[in-house]
Amino acid sequence: MTAAIPELASHGGDVVQVLFGAVVILLAAKLGGELMERLGQPAVLGELGAGILLGNLAIAGIGWFEPIRHSSGLQLMAEIGVVLLLFEVGLESHLDQLLAVGWSAALVANIGVIAPFVMGYAVSAFFMPGSAWYVHLFAGATLTATSVGITARVLQDLKQMATKEARIILGAAVVDDVLGLVILAVASGVVASVANGGAAVLEWMPVLTIIAKAAAFLVGAIVIGRHIHINALRLARSFRVPGMTLVLAVCFCFGLAALSGWLGLAPIVGAFAAGLVLEDDDYAEFVKRGVQPIHDLVRPLSTIFVPMFFVMMGLKVNLRAFASMEVLGLAAALTAVAVIGKQACALGVLDKGVSRITVGIGMIPRGEVGLIFAGMGASLTVAGKPVFDSGLVSAMIVMVFLTTVMTPPLLKWVFRRTIT
Repeated sequence: MTAAIPELASHGGDVVQVLFGAVVILLAAKLGGELMERLGQPAVLGELGAGILLGNLAIAGIGWFEPIRHSSGLQLMAEIGVVLLLFEVGLESHLDQLLAVGWSAALVANIGVIAPFVMGYAVSAFFMPGSAWYVHLFAGATLTATSVGITARVLQDLKQMATKEARIILGAAVVDDVLGLVILAVASGVVASVANGGAAVLEWMPVLTIIAKAAAFLVGAIVIGRHIHINALRLARSFRVPGMTLVLAVCFCFGLAALSGWLGLAPIVGAFAAGLVLEDDDYAEFVKRGVQPIHDLVRPLSTIFVPMFFVMMGLKVNLRAFASMEVLGLAAALTAVAVIGKQACALGVLDKGVSRITVGIGMIPRGEVGLIFAGMGASLTVAGKPVFDSGLVSAMIVMVFLTTVMTPPLLKWVFRRTIT
């Protein structure tokens, strides 16, 4: 069947193609999200599934949506979406929480990052011995992610948010986010270095330089950025035009994301740091004037742009790849080490009377965070080839899907067993 989008684009240029694609993506995202919500699963899985469906209709001879997959305009909107998503994650994390996590939470986070990273590297090297070392590095980095939002939702539904297990999981998640982003910054920085003519063998000095750069950026963004942000808000109080708080917050987010990218780190590192800097109390005076809290102001933007990222990620999945036993085996192995690696983090629980298996299960889901890492692997290129080919992207998305789906029923089972 002929593609409809290029015909439409001929009447208005690329903008018509982007607008039509945005309509398709947003409606598909909401329909997929609604279906998953009704099935008791996170909406993000429906958004991902909608992208997989649209991206593989060509197998049935329906090529209408193929131009969406290759649209640079829609890809740009998706990248804005992931920046806003990490900004929201930062907004939900607080510096005092990061500094106040107990030893158990800190150890859980560190083990829960190191174990999946090492095992992910090993699985990638075993299944893809002909791939470069930085491919295995990025595969290991992708497995470090944790999407604790899914776990938090289940804990809330079960009325277990006040338990020690919940406090350790949520505290570890904050540290996990920071460690995961540092690893992502290192992995993406190493790939960028290789792509720009750096050595294609593992050298420790460039890696240590990127680690230092990432740590310095996060500390500098938090310390200096907080000073800039507070002074900008003081100036904004004298403005009469509406929307100043939202504009300042978004400019701060985009500015730090751009600075992070300019320094050779992933832009989402800057977006997360921006969200971490902003505090609800900073906007208390504006709220008294009738302005909505910053979370509520940002949410309409993320409602539009964030689902576009997940649908576009789904579009990268090639179902034909699963005809290969190698891809299926890789997906199964990645899922296995993703689960086992997070169970290892239970060894970090030092508090007495805490269910280690509950903590380990709570750290399993990769959700949207895992998709962000996989998306970075698919977008970075060396010598014109993506770090993650279509087979590895597909295997990673299967891992993300399975770890996300299995966590809610496992958590419900383990809590019922503990209570009874």
